[in-house]
Amino acid sequence: MLRGLNTAAAGMIASQRRHDTITNNIANLNTPGYKANFAVQRSFPEMLITLYGGGGGTNAHRTVIGRMHTGVFAEEATALHLQGDLVETRNPSDFALISNIQIPGIQFDASGKFVTPEGERIFQPQAMFAVRAPDGQERYTRNGKFTVDAAGQLVTPDGYLVLDSQRRPIRLDGSGTDVKVTPQGVLIDGFTGAPLLDEDGQPLAFLIVRVDDPNRLIREGNGNFRLPEGDGLPPAAAPEDGVEVLQGFVERSNVDPVQATVDLMSAARVYEANQRVVQFLDRSLEKAVNEVGRV
Repeated sequence: MLRGLNTAAAGMIASQRRHDTITNNIANLNTPGYKANFAVQRSFPEMLITLYGGGGGTNAHRTVIGRMHTGVFAEEATALHLQGDLVETRNPSDFALISNIQIPGIQFDASGKFVTPEGERIFQPQAMFAVRAPDGQERYTRNGKFTVDAAGQLVTPDGYLVLDSQRRPIRLDGSGTDVKVTPQGVLIDGFTGAPLLDEDGQPLAFLIVRVDDPNRLIREGNGNFRLPEGDGLPPAAAPEDGVEVLQGFVERSNVDPVQATVDLMSAARVYEANQRVVQFLDRSLEKAVNEVGRV
């Protein structure tokens, strides 16, 4: 009976964490570039129940009763790195990425995953903007709602510096030039059509990186991600990857509001079911102690 209490309590905790994850997704429905989170639940190890009795020693009679499940827990929260819908803003400092990177011989499913016959999981690579955080380290984002600061640098809503193809901050001259961006991410003069040049005299372009395993990205909040230490810097997306940059657009959150609502109700009902189990076991224990034990 006490084991049943532990199992039901574990179910309530897992449901609460799932509920919190879904609530966070719904709260970020209108956050540009937000990637939905999903709580991954695992079962605790099963226990083999066996009855021993009679004879003693090696001759003891052994009866296998069956397996007992010991509950479930929310192991981790994984992000779904799939393309969100694009919304036109007509703001020249808003940018969105169109990314559908493919790997020859692999057909990804709707969740961006492929499972080989040997059971190996391969995830669809994703393209992201590279930015520099105040600590000097690179971060990666799909939120292309940029602005130009007082120093003429292109920055994210958090003040992170947007990087160019040489991994340097993009600095605009601030002269009022109408800046346009090509689908390849090259910044050009909107009047002459000539590419803007960096300090080395090379065409100025966004650094669009290719993250081969997006599940290794660590969420930092506000649409920013980082890679674990030791992974190194991701390479720039190659022309054959087919990644495009659209100016005057932002990428919406990829949260499905209908599915999120259904999942939210499901998590609440599972929590209530486990709560009733706890209440039932509590009443049973009370009866066992106060009534059965008195006889």
